[in-house]
Amino acid sequence: MNAFTRILEWPVEALEDNPGVLWDALSIARAVRGTANADFTVSGVEIDSRDVQPGDLFFALKGESMDGHKFVEMAFAKGAVAVVVDRPVAGPHVLVSDTTEALERLGAAARLRARGPIIGVTGSVGKTGVKESIFTALDRASHGDAHRSVKSYNNHVGVPLSLARMPARARFGIFEMGMNHAGEIAALTRQVRPNVAVITTIAPAHIEMLGSEEAIADAKAEIFEGLEEGGTAVIPADNPHFRRLRDAALACGAAVVSFGKARDADVRLLDAVPALGGGSLVTVDMGDRRVCYTVAAPGEHQVMNSLAVMAAVRAVKGDLGAAGVALAEMDGLPGRGARIEIAVGEGDTAGRALLIDESYNANPASMRATLAQLGRTPARRRIAVLGAMKELGRHGPGYHAALAEPIADAGIDFAVLVGDEMAPLAEALAAGEPGKTGAGSLGKAVPFAQCNSAKEALEAVRTFGLEREDAILVKGSNSVGLSALVTALSNQEG
Repeated sequence: MNAFTRILEWPVEALEDNPGVLWDALSIARAVRGTANADFTVSGVEIDSRDVQPGDLFFALKGESMDGHKFVEMAFAKGAVAVVVDRPVAGPHVLVSDTTEALERLGAAARLRARGPIIGVTGSVGKTGVKESIFTALDRASHGDAHRSVKSYNNHVGVPLSLARMPARARFGIFEMGMNHAGEIAALTRQVRPNVAVITTIAPAHIEMLGSEEAIADAKAEIFEGLEEGGTAVIPADNPHFRRLRDAALACGAAVVSFGKARDADVRLLDAVPALGGGSLVTVDMGDRRVCYTVAAPGEHQVMNSLAVMAAVRAVKGDLGAAGVALAEMDGLPGRGARIEIAVGEGDTAGRALLIDESYNANPASMRATLAQLGRTPARRRIAVLGAMKELGRHGPGYHAALAEPIADAGIDFAVLVGDEMAPLAEALAAGEPGKTGAGSLGKAVPFAQCNSAKEALEAVRTFGLEREDAILVKGSNSVGLSALVTALSNQEG
């Protein structure tokens, strides 16, 4: 049996003496510096009582407006084996002075017992997709012994929770780190202590809080501060802030691996051509070898993300063949590029349309990238539902107005603009001529509707009418709530 056959035969049952045991009472009590009132074992860790599964350990965290101790009974009712609390309760528990600190300590204990390399991922765009792709590649190659942070658990609570969930058997760990302010990633990376730190790209996300792209680059570069000795920094060679990132990595003693189109990139894109099904067939020069693989998710930005994946997998001595298979199998994630066929129209117009779900996040770079991909997507008509981009501060009006150009270049037939911040874009689209209120290359007016909510946006789309072979992009910051529109259009609810 050759290596490729073994990869395709995954998954197989992982070998482990106690596959269902994550922590026992003694190890938890020691790690969190608490006292256990009973002997027990747990198979998972949870902080939200609504998500508790049988066998979980529930942490009763205290926030500014919510106290998890109020939900201890609910956690037990849903099957929690034990709880971590700062006051005695009825039932198996570990008593600590501070439950948030206890979660961090359990995460630290999980990191200490890790037996394989750890990868940290951050960046302005694409970090969740890159994290998922790296995980899928390493999980396949290790026959299920890779672990990662789920969803976007990338903040001061999500990172220690994700660490605490890492099984002792894990041969790889992949963790996402996010931030809104300077100093946040520095704190997270010291918990994760990665062997490989990946920055996907630098773009004007969270610029309201940080003030400039240079400050964003510095904040993302904090990830290198937690690198283990001999660690590797994976950074984008084509980004304007490459040298800034490289210098920060070198100052932390990291070996630098660059990826991109640049001639001197360590993982260099040689070619990317359209593949069957809408993805790309990619050829990459990795110095001592050339690698060819397919990226299932369409778009140039997905090709560039795949280079970061390949660089990270190689840095931990992972299987590049498994990485190629993973990239070929992975479609877009919900809210981050998932492509859904939906039934539309009636009578002569009845058929299927393509719904592109990018409803989870939006910033100027990702908006331009997804609009460009919509323009390349085969369709009879193209509709774009665009929600406001948040956390842009004083730069917001200009960034929103500037979307008129990629909208025109993509050949959009109808745009739905959601949120007050979209007013400058509405003005630019209404102008319809170059040089007027940031209309850029716009040569004619693009029909559009301006809405205040996802509900109004849904009505605007239904009024316009979807027909067979249409393609509709839904993209905006998560707080705009466009996931509800995706759900409705997917016929999951009325």
